[in-house]
Amino acid sequence: FRATVCPDCFKPAKNKQSVFTRMAVIKALEKIKEEDFLKHFPCPPSSPKNLCVTLEIQCNNGAVFVAGRYNKYSRNLPQTPWIIDGERKLESSVEELISEHLMAEFKADSFNFSSSGREDVDVRTLGKGRPFAIELVNPRRIHFTAEEMKGLQQTINNSSDKIQVRDLQLVTREAIGRMKEGEEEKTKTYSALIWTDKAIQKEDIAFLDDIKELKLDQKTPLRVLHRRPLAVRCRIIHTMQSEYIDEHHFRLHLKTQAGTYIKEFVHGDFGRTKPNIGSLLNRTADILELDVESVDVDWPPTL
Repeated sequence: FRATVCPDCFKPAKNKQSVFTRMAVIKALEKIKEEDFLKHFPCPPSSPKNLCVTLEIQCNNGAVFVAGRYNKYSRNLPQTPWIIDGERKLESSVEELISEHLMAEFKADSFNFSSSGREDVDVRTLGKGRPFAIELVNPRRIHFTAEEMKGLQQTINNSSDKIQVRDLQLVTREAIGRMKEGEEEKTKTYSALIWTDKAIQKEDIAFLDDIKELKLDQKTPLRVLHRRPLAVRCRIIHTMQSEYIDEHHFRLHLKTQAGTYIKEFVHGDFGRTKPNIGSLLNRTADILELDVESVDVDWPPTL
């Protein structure tokens, strides 16, 4: 069938275990004419000659999706398990602190965690938190009342002081698409504690407050080059507001386009981000602390 009707339908792809992926099958069906398909696979099919014998019956439940927002209060907690060369670096993660309770209550086989962006291990996520969704695979229990979900949220929040979740709710698979759609277009606000090598006065940083819609060219940061392709990305800093602390420290509140590397915007990443706070102030600047103050994705619905 493949040789005669659609010889170029299924081609090996990099990093794919099988050529017969869901998307490859959909594309193949779009290419094949209906009459060619029916020649090989009549509809309805011809009656089988032999009776089928059941060897085994297995019952699985469809996946259940749980969504919410999480706050992260620790500067020593990754979003997902941090494992390098097969060795775990930190004892827990946001993903594990939330999912262990869901896995126990839903009695699921496994889970898949996704979120609207991610923060570094040493960055806190404050405000209303970051939207996330968890797919629970083959759950043995699927019906939960709103009250039970609220209780589950409380259980998660009582179990750790490193994270908190809010608006925990059951959602559909389609609804998760809305979280991902909003990722690139949305804005995020941050608070950065900045150090400068030369002494500064309040008036030295005041001009930052007047800068609007600042365009950056960000070459892939050195720290993520091992997992991200080398590219120059154009990002926008919508607004900045400075808060003077002392001669070598100030706090900067930023509203940015999603996907902006804030640490690199501060220290410049050896000139890989232009302009940067160091070049704007004409001195060496570095970032001491960073907090995500809001992720402006209007999802999931507030409870």
